[in-house]
Amino acid sequence: MDVNLDTAYWLGLAISFVLPVLVGLVTSASIPAGVKAVLHLFLSAVLSFVTEWSTAPDGFDFGTALVLTAVSFVVGVAAHFGFYKPTLISAKVQSAFTTAA
Repeated sequence: MDVNLDTAYWLGLAISFVLPVLVGLVTSASIPAGVKAVLHLFLSAVLSFVTEWSTAPDGFDFGTALVLTAVSFVVGVAAHFGFYKPTLISAKVQSAFTTAA
């Protein structure tokens, strides 16, 4: 089996792995998890649509962009719960810009 994906798709996959950290950087710990999930989904969609737009010389394929959005979101959620949360990286990132009262 030969996998031939454009570099943009691999870069998008790598960015998908880092998206939960970016969401943690731009939100505070007091923001509900549902809001963070919606923000993560929105960023996944933006990343996927930009990736598809940049790699589609024959035209933009909306269906591919939606599949990329789902893949990006699932990779990010899996990275959060499987890596960032157990290693306390998400908690450290979440508290990076908070100041003690």
